[in-house]
Amino acid sequence: MRVVVTGATGNVGTSVLDALAADPQVEEIVGLARRIPELEKPKVRWAHADVASEELAPHFQGADAVIHLAWAIQPSHDEPVMERTNVLGSRRVFEAVADAGVGALVYASSVGTYSVGPKDERVEESWATDGIPTSAYSRHKAAVERLLDRFEASSPAVRVVRMRPGLIFKREAASEIRRLFIGPLLPNMLVRPRLIPFVPGIPDLRFQAVHADDVGDAYRRAVLRDVRGPFNLAAEPVIGPEELGSVLKARPVRLPASVLRAAADISWRAHLQPADAGWIDLALGVPLMDVSRARKELDWEPAMNSLEALAELLRGLRDAAGLGTPPLEPHAGGPARIGEFLTGIGQRR
Repeated sequence: MRVVVTGATGNVGTSVLDALAADPQVEEIVGLARRIPELEKPKVRWAHADVASEELAPHFQGADAVIHLAWAIQPSHDEPVMERTNVLGSRRVFEAVADAGVGALVYASSVGTYSVGPKDERVEESWATDGIPTSAYSRHKAAVERLLDRFEASSPAVRVVRMRPGLIFKREAASEIRRLFIGPLLPNMLVRPRLIPFVPGIPDLRFQAVHADDVGDAYRRAVLRDVRGPFNLAAEPVIGPEELGSVLKARPVRLPASVLRAAADISWRAHLQPADAGWIDLALGVPLMDVSRARKELDWEPAMNSLEALAELLRGLRDAAGLGTPPLEPHAGGPARIGEFLTGIGQRR
């Protein structure tokens, strides 16, 4: 089996490559990326491609499946640039899959595609996917779901799978996650239990997480099994203020959600950190997911629980961990993170 993976050098992509390479049914993996890494992985052949502007069908020729992971989270102050990769790029991937006659497409959707939902019960994959309007990330995920609806209707010969994971953590992604969501002003040494005195005690700040390697395993299963449609992916337990506080040895402090949102908005507008307030709206708004379908149809069970995955990420942040690909490179921001300041926090990559 030959599998092509777009966005293969990132947090999820590197775990997907490892999961596929470990399966004897997979003979060749083509890792597509805008920036070719020096990192070598078993069965992987790297190839250059920008999903928003370059020819993709030649890379897809002869592939049994395409896994589409390529996505832009920055520059958050320039949404059209992100939309070009996320929405236009996805449309071009789908068209190239059809043109190349690929049999299966596995797309990286997200919990972020869901509309506002409950925090006290779990929703199945049939929950509305209109997104959270104030979040650019969510708007783009919802827009691509609509593109995929039309693609499925026009290309019934292609088996389409949509993966909808919660937050995805692993140690090697720590430096990338810091650059994308926290910025250069956080000293690594402060990311340790007991040095962060409190966490926001907002009742609706409850989210699901999963380790990247478990997500990679789910993608492998989706490629190899005759399944279609969406799959929620998350590990237990749900992480709320109490669980977050237990990992950080910090005290939850009751705080109005409006205060947290305002702080995020002001600091983002001031270029003090790269994540706009839409991420707060997303965390507070999206529902908790029922993962029964993945367990039943993919025989998928996370090897690591959500708190272990979070703790691993936090240790990675403290240690400035990374991996030898351009997105995961721990020193990508330059000496003293000067490159992150010079390009504008949340503005340019």
